Amino acid sequence: MSGSGLRDAPARVASGREQVCGAGPGRYVRPCRERSVTAMPTRPIQSRVYCRRLAGLLVLDPNGDQVGRVHDVIVTLRLGHEPPRVLGLAVEVQRRAIFVPIGRVTGVESGAVVLSSARLSWRRFQQRPNETRVLGELLDRRATLLSSGTEVTVVDAAIEPIRGGDWVLDQVAVRTGRGRRGEVRTVAWDEVTGLSLAEEGQGAANLLAAFEKLRPADLATLLHDLSEKRRAEVAAALDDERLADVLEELPEDEQVELLGGLAEERAADVLEAMGPDDAADLLGELPAEDAERLLRLMEPDEAADVRRLLRYADDTAGGIMTSEPVVLAPNATVAEALARIREPELSPALAAQVYVVRPPYETPTGRYLGLAHFQRLLREPPSTLVGGVIDVDIASLRPETPLAEVTRLLASYNLVAAPVLDRGGRLVGVVTVDDVLDHLLPADWRERQLESDVDVRTTPGAPAPPPGGGEPAARGEVGSSPPAAP
Repeated sequence: MSGSGLRDAPARVASGREQVCGAGPGRYVRPCRERSVTAMPTRPIQSRVYCRRLAGLLVLDPNGDQVGRVHDVIVTLRLGHEPPRVLGLAVEVQRRAIFVPIGRVTGVESGAVVLSSARLSWRRFQQRPNETRVLGELLDRRATLLSSGTEVTVVDAAIEPIRGGDWVLDQVAVRTGRGRRGEVRTVAWDEVTGLSLAEEGQGAANLLAAFEKLRPADLATLLHDLSEKRRAEVAAALDDERLADVLEELPEDEQVELLGGLAEERAADVLEAMGPDDAADLLGELPAEDAERLLRLMEPDEAADVRRLLRYADDTAGGIMTSEPVVLAPNATVAEALARIREPELSPALAAQVYVVRPPYETPTGRYLGLAHFQRLLREPPSTLVGGVIDVDIASLRPETPLAEVTRLLASYNLVAAPVLDRGGRLVGVVTVDDVLDHLLPADWRERQLESDVDVRTTPGAPAPPPGGGEPAARGEVGSSPPAAP
């Protein structure tokens, strides 16, 4: 190296761009290795990514703050055998899908998709006619291998980057035969035909497998965004318990639509799997003759609970209560009580307290004695009898108590639930705070939440929306003027 090169080396070394190597006359300066200075180190996506692996993954901004979760991969089909072009991701943010252009995805790290920027369009994603959901519409599609004429089922799809920053869906994983035991192989997009998304029969097993860990509320969001035909296919593939949980999270008109698409025997089974109060609400939306026909197909005990709830007006304690609280005998132990409230199917409000009664122990019970809050149970030895730790001072409701009075009682005493007693002092049900909220909110609140264009930002540090509104010039543009909250 020349002397002049070494003389100005200190400035270059101080800048961190170069380093001095060796000693004495043989020393020299060389460029430093690049060091990452990003807040969220990522592994750039340089190779193929399978869409089912993206399903439900966290989406993070460059600082590592959560934006949402991957809802689907959006592509546009092209003429001939050209592979579909990837447009972006549908990302769920608080039960609402937004669109993230694929160019904003910089990498995948530790099971998360990382974005290059926290500035996004926060309008609700609306699928356009030329767009296709890979998970929602391509999975489970029947297709034909061009080479052999074999009929196959699409079980996954792979996307990869190409020159110019674009991404394409270039391969599909397919299974031969119709069962789960068929051979799975990966083929190029142009080696299959029949993926034009014509309105034909389509299963839902692989779609559900991709989202098997979703909570019912999130799966309800996914269903809401699908076409009516696809919703019916997914509903048919869900088991009764899962479908019952999802129905409880959907707007009433979609509940009626999905239930009406099932065979009557299956519909009755799903109603049995729902909470009696939710089943009563749903049956109340049906014509009287249809509701009666389904009630006759239900198990007599289950139908009796629902019929009892249907007798009460909607805006009373009886009309909104659940008839399946945690009920115990006074000689049950604290250990038994804690075991009961650990049951995962219980809502937090129902698990907050147990109700102590004389036999019988199903509603309507014997004489009501009192209730024990779970915090009190946690402070007592496991062998203590619950009859000795009950609170007898909590006010109770009558089935005919108006909703306004129910609300005042819960608010006045900071209760998450309150017992409902008949005139004989028997426990007939429990009103929970979430039941009250469901009936205080507008009747279409679930649908309005799913359809909302309200600006929702979960990324700390993201700029707040200015007053007023405005439609982004194009999908994926920075949401500098999202609509104001209504």
